[in-house]
Amino acid sequence: MTPSLQDLLLPGGLRNSLFPANSRYSGLDTNTLETPGGRTIIYLKRRFLPQADQFTLLTEHVVSSGERIDNITAQYLTDPEQYWRICDANNISNPVEAEQLGRRLRITLPQGISGSTLA
Repeated sequence: MTPSLQDLLLPGGLRNSLFPANSRYSGLDTNTLETPGGRTIIYLKRRFLPQADQFTLLTEHVVSSGERIDNITAQYLTDPEQYWRICDANNISNPVEAEQLGRRLRITLPQGISGSTLA
């Protein structure tokens, strides 16, 4: 069933309806802004990059010539759309930074999941 506009405007409506569990925006709260003209604007709260030390390191990858972050992500996480997880684990806000030749990328477990390292 597709949510109605009213459902989306309820607290948590956007958070629970628009972003799947594997999205970097999953779980983000919404906020509202009332304009001087009485218009209500609903927006997602800002997402801050987590601290790199909050991730359990599995291995490292050294970027070779021509490698792209989506291909690196597919190699380690099997889903190229999860590139943001590698960016988070390396304090990278612009994914292009992850493609710099010779850069060491930390490949980690998702934030909040601890475990033994494989490296």
